[in-house]
Amino acid sequence: MVTLYGMRDSGNCYKPRLLLHKLGRPFRHVEVNALDGSTRRQEFLALNANGRVPLLEIEDGRRIAESNAILLYLAEGTQFIPANVYERGLVYQWLFFEQYSHEPYVAVRRALMRFPERQKDATPERLAQTLKLGTDALAVMDKQLGATPFMAGTTLSVADIALYAYTYDAHQYGFELEQFPAVSAWLQRVEADPGHVPEDWVPTEEA
Repeated sequence: MVTLYGMRDSGNCYKPRLLLHKLGRPFRHVEVNALDGSTRRQEFLALNANGRVPLLEIEDGRRIAESNAILLYLAEGTQFIPANVYERGLVYQWLFFEQYSHEPYVAVRRALMRFPERQKDATPERLAQTLKLGTDALAVMDKQLGATPFMAGTTLSVADIALYAYTYDAHQYGFELEQFPAVSAWLQRVEADPGHVPEDWVPTEEA
């Protein structure tokens, strides 16, 4: 059984939990919280020198960090990564988009407004920047989703899982999702896909 180190209250950590549940793959969840400093303790740094979650430990003890890298590892050979090389390239395109154009603004704004530890950084300038650039990213998604039902084509992939994790609740942090009807319809399609679980879901000990 694989072990996933992560926070329940993190979109990046939600991504692999959601995929593992969709795959029906049992795993052990170990709560490691960046907000209380536990990711900087020596015992965790021995597992991941970068001191970040999520972190996946596979059965033989080897480890993989970074949420989208974990998604690609877990989805290898499944329907969540296309077999066609071009379609697979589109999945990679949207994974990079998520990390460079979406997460730094949508997810960062969420953290600034959600976690008391981050509110000292929530200056009016930073909030305005994250709102503008996050809205720009949602507009790019909306254009794509006006042409295809999922981010990389006609079927749900790891690109959708990656982008869903910080989009589904973006309206709570000032993003006006009603401006983006294609994104709103896509959120409903992702949530209707078999095996969907909410962000705070973790397996029981028996899993």
